[in-house]
Amino acid sequence: MKIGLFFGSFNPVHVGHLIIANVVQDRTDLDEIWFIVSPQNPFKKQKSLLHEFDRLKMVELAIADHFYFRVSDVEFHMPRPSYTIDTLTYLSEKHPNHQFRLILGGDNLKHFHKWKNFEVILEQYGVYVYPRPGEQPDLKHPNISFVEAPLMDISATFIRDSIRKGHSVRYLIPQSVEDYVKDKKLFL
Repeated sequence: MKIGLFFGSFNPVHVGHLIIANVVQDRTDLDEIWFIVSPQNPFKKQKSLLHEFDRLKMVELAIADHFYFRVSDVEFHMPRPSYTIDTLTYLSEKHPNHQFRLILGGDNLKHFHKWKNFEVILEQYGVYVYPRPGEQPDLKHPNISFVEAPLMDISATFIRDSIRKGHSVRYLIPQSVEDYVKDKKLFL
């Protein structure tokens, strides 16, 4: 099977993530999309993140009815901070019958050369890139494919701030995720 890996903090997962994953799965040769919940992104501050199990649960709730989506806690059991190449290597060893490709926003492609072993990721795995507002990626490589997708400018920061201020987040996050956030009083 060909698996697209969609890494993220998902703090919280929102409809932008789901729309992009759905479009990428539909318009490429990928059989499934695995949401890899990152416990600690090397480029983000840990203190702003909800506990990893809450973020994992929100993704589980958000994708529960989608046949081609899975969620993974693989990075919860790996050294931190998490590096994409280490996760790709681990998953390839654990699932030798699968082919893995990275799913990346155009904004991340600009800094991709700073990633640990980015050349290995390109050569051995490849990348599907979806557009991001205001970004014109210029990195060219035979294993980089650009996917036509809607420009999504939904910010998890905006969602967290809205929740803190008591504003509605309806239509920004799935109802099941909103219910979970309210029940657990998250982001307050």
